[in-house]
Amino acid sequence: MLKLKEIHKSYQQGSQEFPILKGIDLHVEEGDFLAIMGPSGSGKSTLMNIIGCLDKANAGTYHIEGTDVSNLSDNQLSDLRNQKIGFVFQNFNLMPKLTACQNVELPLTYMKIPKKERRERAMEMLRLVGLEERSEFKPMELSGGQKQRVAIARALVTNPSFILGDEPTGALDYQTGKQVLKILQDMSRQKGATVIIVTHNGALAPIADRVIHMHDASVKDVVMNQHPQDIDSLEY
Repeated sequence: MLKLKEIHKSYQQGSQEFPILKGIDLHVEEGDFLAIMGPSGSGKSTLMNIIGCLDKANAGTYHIEGTDVSNLSDNQLSDLRNQKIGFVFQNFNLMPKLTACQNVELPLTYMKIPKKERRERAMEMLRLVGLEERSEFKPMELSGGQKQRVAIARALVTNPSFILGDEPTGALDYQTGKQVLKILQDMSRQKGATVIIVTHNGALAPIADRVIHMHDASVKDVVMNQHPQDIDSLEY
């Protein structure tokens, strides 16, 4: 469970202060599929960075599964990110000199998991995303969709409680984007993972349990989907 209360974030430039987030309240339950939408500059990526413990709020409280993250050291935040949160970025963020399997293994390396177990878990995740046969390929040998699926496998290999995607289909074609969203939707529905995506594409709203609409650094409204649509049947 994630709980954010009265989150404020601003940046100082000279004598001027520019608000990025203004009093954000957000409560996310286990297994939720949440979409954060809004125009550029609305604060949605900054909110995602705070949720993912990549940035800190100037004011307010944030609890992850009961832990107040505002009091954690940088090392403690790094451990929490590695154990609890999987990230999927628009530009994939793969290491170019490593194979697909080695890229997926990276979070386990930081956790000092033995080499044999790292390999087994990485291959299991690559099978899950349909890339077992590409395990020894390097990123430059993969298509954009394949790179994103490697990134998803890497995000899932630690069995995180939360999967965060910042425009996860932004660099992909239509069909590949649907495949990626299908994986994320299945992780929420079948594995009980909490999935939060940031997107500017309003057509994706029907697949989420809840849609957070942001505007001018604030939450404008929250839309509940009583019957979220299967990504397979969505045309966007």
